[in-house]
Amino acid sequence: MGERRRDRTREIAALRLGVDLGLTLIDTAEMYGEGGAEEIVGEAIAGRRDGVFLVSKVYPHNASAKGTIAACERSLARLRTDRLDLYLLHWRGSVPLVETIGAFAKLQRDGKILRWGVSNFDVVDMEELVALTGGDDCATNQVYLSLGERGVEWSLLAWMRARKLPLMAYSPLGQGRLLGHRVLGRVAAAVGATPAQVALAWLLTKDGVVPIPQSSNAAHIREIAAVPELVLDRPMLAALEAAFPPPAGARALAML
Repeated sequence: MGERRRDRTREIAALRLGVDLGLTLIDTAEMYGEGGAEEIVGEAIAGRRDGVFLVSKVYPHNASAKGTIAACERSLARLRTDRLDLYLLHWRGSVPLVETIGAFAKLQRDGKILRWGVSNFDVVDMEELVALTGGDDCATNQVYLSLGERGVEWSLLAWMRARKLPLMAYSPLGQGRLLGHRVLGRVAAAVGATPAQVALAWLLTKDGVVPIPQSSNAAHIREIAAVPELVLDRPMLAALEAAFPPPAGARALAML
């Protein structure tokens, strides 16, 4: 969102519809549209800030002790708010983690952010993070997880569950690549749903996983809002597991 001015009205309306339907976690970043997405979100939530859980992210190259604080101030201005519910390091860069953690702690003390976390961190990165002073204050890790990309289930998801850390699943529909799959379509037809709804419902069966689908299409947002009511029985889940098997070994963390 926030990349084309001609889409602005539709994107704002989509965000407002989502909040109206109970989709109150809004995830954005300074990277998206180079601040344009944050501006869209800021306009969409004007007058209803207390009704949403607002997440944004800092670029790795901005994540120094001073740079993180400056980047957060810019995000807050674009979002028209005085605080973020959650602020994430978008991915690991060259800035030492201890600097970023220190900046996050200062932002917390100042009331600019309520929680902080990371994104695109694998187990080795998470272990290094939590070993640092203040690192165990990390609230979440946002990674790529979908039916078609289950690499995090090899070790990362279990590691996070053991520490009671929720995992935020971005691109839960595989950027749409999943939706034409024959088995997914068959399960969707059997349950009277769309393939996208089934893919999201599958993720909701995973303990500690918070999927964050993206759409600026009103019809799709209504589909997403109905997903929590969708029940997949054991044969359906078994069919999905067979068609989209979990990883058989460790591999590099997938990123989009």
